[in-house]
Amino acid sequence: MPNTLIFVDLASDDPSAAGRFYAELFGWQNDARPEGVYHRMVPGGFFLNKDGSESAIGNLHLGIFDAANARPHPDPAGVGPRTLSTDGRKPRIWILIGDDDSADRILAAAEKLGATILWRDHYWSEFNGYNHAFADPWGNEIVLWGKAGENPQIPDSFTRE
Repeated sequence: MPNTLIFVDLASDDPSAAGRFYAELFGWQNDARPEGVYHRMVPGGFFLNKDGSESAIGNLHLGIFDAANARPHPDPAGVGPRTLSTDGRKPRIWILIGDDDSADRILAAAEKLGATILWRDHYWSEFNGYNHAFADPWGNEIVLWGKAGENPQIPDSFTRE
């Protein structure tokens, strides 16, 4: 059995606010464990099979931790650094746009909630998908992915690679 990815965490200097941001933006459950220290974002539902039916595999969760004292750690005071990373590249989180949602709605809502739009309307042929990106109010980069499907009709306004 291979080692399995089970969770990805985002840093925030206000996990409660970040939990509210993602709950409002994507409709995810904001599971504070405990409030303000660590928030587990639960999208609900299951990965789909090729025929569209739900598989037995639940959708992945996302964690939000307090950059001032990332838990868990053996020392109750945690370990440094204790601030958000502001320079250089950081991990990116990819979110598949649901069939009943749109990049335009998500980007507009993200911007209204304090996010910065990084780019929009790009087609990546290697993985046959439309993508758009924003930085949340804590500097975490979120890439939205839209399935292009068979024989995609890429709008002329989209950049491509």
